[in-house]
Parts: sequence; C-alpha cells; structure tokens
Amino acid sequence: MASSPERNDARRGRKPRAHGHFSRRPEPVADDWLWGWHAVEAALANPRRADPELIVATPERIKQIEAKFGRQAAMQQADNQQIAQRLPQGAVHQGVAMRGAVLEEADLADFAGGPGAVILMLDQVTDPQNVGAILRSAAAFGAVGVVLQDRHAPRFTGALAKAAAGALDKIAVARVVNLSRALDELTDAGWRAVGLTGDSDRDLGDVLDGAPVVLVLGSEGEGLRRLVAEHCDELARIPMPGGFESLNVSAAAAVALYEAARPRP
Repeated sequence: MASSPERNDARRGRKPRAHGHFSRRPEPVADDWLWGWHAVEAALANPRRADPELIVATPERIKQIEAKFGRQAAMQQADNQQIAQRLPQGAVHQGVAMRGAVLEEADLADFAGGPGAVILMLDQVTDPQNVGAILRSAAAFGAVGVVLQDRHAPRFTGALAKAAAGALDKIAVARVVNLSRALDELTDAGWRAVGLTGDSDRDLGDVLDGAPVVLVLGSEGEGLRRLVAEHCDELARIPMPGGFESLNVSAAAAVALYEAARPRP
C-alpha cells in the first residue's frame, strides 16, 4: 500500500503542502558574528540579512562598503585588536565583522528540478570547514541547494561562513530530521538519488544521465550510512586511477559537482 503524504514528510510535525509553495522557518537566534570580506560582502548583498551591525577597521573599508551598499548598515570603526576581541580566537577577519539576522532555511519543495539540476545531501558531515567548502563548491557549480541533517550538521557560525567565502548567502540550505525520508520525498518529486561510495563498481560519470539528481555524500569517517544508501536509486564511485582511494569529503563534493555539470547527450 502506498505511504501517506504525512509519512513521507521529512520535516517532523509539519503538514505536507503543495510542491512549489514557498515557506521558510528561521534558525534559532544566535548572537554570532560573521567575519572576513567575502562572507560580509555576500551577507550585505543578501536582503534576508536585516539590520546588520558592522565593525570596521579602517576608513578605507568604510568607504568601500558605503560605495557598494550605501549607508544601509550601522557601522562602528574599531582597530583590528578590538574586532578580534569580539570573535573566536584566531579568526582572520580582514578588518571587518558583521552581526545581523540569521539565515532562514529552505524547504525541500523549494528545490526546483530540471535538466542538469543538482542537489547535494550531506550524511552527518559535521566539520564546519568541510561544510563551508562544500557550500562554496555548490554555489560555484550552480547547485540548486544543499540538504543537511538537523542534528548532525554544524550550525551557520562565523567559521563556517568564512570557509564558505560568501556562498552561505548564495546557496539554499534545507535541514531535515531524517535523510532517508527526505530522499523519498525528493524522488517522489522527480529527483534521482545517487550515493557516493568507494564500494560501488560503477563510476559516477556512467551513472549520471542529465536528469535532476541528488548527490549524497557521507562523512569522512563512516561514509554513507546503510539506511541512507538503501534509499538511493544508484550507488557510484569517483574513479581514482592514481590508486589513492580516499578524498576529503569537500574535495569529493567538488569532483562530483564538476562531473554532474558536464554536458550530456
């Protein structure tokens, strides 16, 4: 018997809704700073970052911000040491930091499929540096969005935003309670799920066919979990003729996105 729509909904406690209807829910409010020019520049350009507060080290940087964004942000000038005192130890802030509205999450139904469309799903990838680098690659290769598990993925902190180099404000991210149910929901909407694992005997390039695809990557330590892999339509590997059989997950994501972006007949 076919499952009910409620059972396939990956977002616990929420009623299913028609595909394409737009709705978002905010992340928990956090007193957090973004830092580094690329992260702050992208955040200032994002209309969903309301009422930003900036601290800036030099008059030249203030002029640069005003020339590009006008006087929409409240700015305070402070020296580099004063800025560093508000940030985590070792934060490379490049003379600018910003605090503003937290980003809101996307819903799975917000991801529109089409020929060549790609979603990345991360199965318990917890390192903010890796997730930030993956977001950067996803934005660079035009991915539709990224799906994270709600409890086993990093929050959108300043360190993650710095690693993403502005991509955090340019790529849609959905958080779900259950990745397996999320895959069911996406496949019902016309997406094809391909899990990446070195145990497969098929190369990724042979599996991809230009249809809308969800590329599912596992954590560095554990790889894809069994249940998540079972909900994929196909499993594939990234061929490595050099004989070294391990890639950092962010490097694997970039290679997979490049392969998915190649034109296919």
